[in-house]
Amino acid sequence: MKCYPCDLLLAIAACAALVLLAATLMNAQDPTSEMRARMVADQIAARGVRSPDVLRAMRATPRHLFVPQASRRLAYEDYPLPLGYGATISQPYIVALMTEAAAPAKTHRVLEIGTGSGYQAAVLAQLAARVYTVEIVPELAQSATKTLRELGYANVEVRQGDGFLGWPEQAPFDSILLTAAPLEIPETLIAQLARGGRLVAPIGSLGNQDLILIRKQADGRIQRHSLGGVSFVPMRRGK
Repeated sequence: MKCYPCDLLLAIAACAALVLLAATLMNAQDPTSEMRARMVADQIAARGVRSPDVLRAMRATPRHLFVPQASRRLAYEDYPLPLGYGATISQPYIVALMTEAAAPAKTHRVLEIGTGSGYQAAVLAQLAARVYTVEIVPELAQSATKTLRELGYANVEVRQGDGFLGWPEQAPFDSILLTAAPLEIPETLIAQLARGGRLVAPIGSLGNQDLILIRKQADGRIQRHSLGGVSFVPMRRGK
C-alpha cells in the first residue's frame, strides 16, 4: 500500500473541506436547496441512510446541474434519469446508499467506475481527498469534466477509458464504487482496493442484480455482503 507524507494528506484533506464549503455556500444561494432538503429527508434519511456527512453532501450537491436540460424539473424525484448513450444518473437514494457503504473519509482516495454526468463523483468529492473516475463514453467523460470544473470540484479527475482496467497507476484506493453492473466484480478492481478498503458494486444480469459491499481485510481476505436488489445498466468493456 502506498504511503503519503502527513503534510500531503493534510493538504488533500483541506482540499476536500474546501470543496464541501464551496458546495455549502452555493447551496445557500440556490433556490433548489429546499427541494434537495426534501429529497434527503423523504427519500434518503427516511430509508435508513444515517451518515451526517453523506446527508450533508447530498443536500449540498446541485443534482439538477448534472442532468440534461429537458430533465431538470425531475432532478429531485425518486428515480433514475436517462443521460443518453445508454447511461443513467442513479436514483438519489441509491447514490446515498452506495456512498455511505463506501465510507469515504477526508484523507481517502476513491475510484469510481462509470462517471456518467459526474453527480456521484461530486458527492464523493465533498467527502474524500481525491476522486478518480473512469467513463467509457467519450461524450459523457467530456461533459462530466466540464460540469465538475465549472462547479469547482477541483479534487476530481476524469479519465475516458475501460472501467474494467481501473486506474492502476493511482492505486491502491480506499474506496471503489461501480455505477454500472458487471456479471462479476473484475479481479483487476479488487487488486486495486487497499487493504482495509471497501468496494461497492451492483453485480449480475439485467433483472437479477445485487448491490454488493466488499471489504478487504488487513490480511488481504475478502468479505462480501449483499445490500439488496438493484437495477443498473450493464457495465461495458472497451474495444
